[in-house]
Amino acid sequence: MLHYSIKGSGFPVVFLHGYLESSSMWQHLALENLSVTSILIDLPGHGGSSGINNGNPSIEAISLKVKEVIDHLNLDLYHVIGHSMGGYVALELKDLDLRCQKITLLNSNYWNDSVQRKKDRIRVAEIVYKAKDFFLSEAIPRLYSNTKKYNKEISLLIHEASKMLPEDIAYCSIAMGNRKDFSSFVTENKADIYIIHGALDHLVNIADFEPIFLSDDPHFYLFPKAGHMCHVECENTTFLATLMSPHVQQT
Repeated sequence: MLHYSIKGSGFPVVFLHGYLESSSMWQHLALENLSVTSILIDLPGHGGSSGINNGNPSIEAISLKVKEVIDHLNLDLYHVIGHSMGGYVALELKDLDLRCQKITLLNSNYWNDSVQRKKDRIRVAEIVYKAKDFFLSEAIPRLYSNTKKYNKEISLLIHEASKMLPEDIAYCSIAMGNRKDFSSFVTENKADIYIIHGALDHLVNIADFEPIFLSDDPHFYLFPKAGHMCHVECENTTFLATLMSPHVQQT
């Protein structure tokens, strides 16, 4: 079973980190002070969780491992907040598990990769076997809008990611490239889906959220001075209030 930890009490909210991260990313937020039960899960191959070493790499396979934890905890209903790759997993959970209520995609998206992006994912999977440390030193700083300002956070994340096995980094890279297009699903379930994004996030084109989510949509919140790491780059109190507002009450 995947490694997980629990903070606080109240309605269950599952927190899923992004690629090359772990549940430690949520330490930037005072989740223990919230009126929810925060369930922090390390995705396969990340943090304290072992990887998936068989089958075709897929986000669905990752989501089924997350569902094992949810089943183990006997959750009746729950919300999900997913950062980056964790958002892809959140979409799969929303699709396959009726217990999953609201989801928030934090610096994530709901469409599939372009042909070139899929090729890039495969290239990453090849590189990490030969030059893992080089890849991490190049990829992780690009997550932040200001590398000088967040040099400490970048160094810590590189150090943590360096503990990952190349095969786990490769698996998740290919899994992201294989993910399904959830655009129609998001349109049909928009009442339960929220987007939080950084205007300086160069990994996702803001215009691609249209026409499902427009700039004045109450389900879409844009932080103008943040990149791909909104949970670090935004003012803590404002960000936390925005992040948790859809999830503090049971639907």
